[in-house]
Amino acid sequence: MKIGVVIAGNDPETCWNALRYANFCLGKKDEVKVFFMGKGVEYQKTSTEKFNAAGEAEKFMKDGGKIFACGTCIKSREEEGGDMCPISTMQDMYDIVKESDRVVTF
Repeated sequence: MKIGVVIAGNDPETCWNALRYANFCLGKKDEVKVFFMGKGVEYQKTSTEKFNAAGEAEKFMKDGGKIFACGTCIKSREEEGGDMCPISTMQDMYDIVKESDRVVTF
């Protein structure tokens, strides 16, 4: 199955749980893509020791998951994209939603 995960918040526990879910789906051999938008692009900054969203994202990417992040949202925060928060577009989000069998939002 193809699963899209959209994360729009920056609450550490929510981001951590969303990425844990994405990793779980990868473990079930699903194709999973995560799209961060809005405050979600801040997930690395808000990650904590207890709710280590950045660690879950690293595992997700290492295991073959794909991460995308709204470029406009990143730039509006005067930040730059990177491997764990790559500059992406609404077209990327559209493609994820269109191609996915299921989309889950956090």
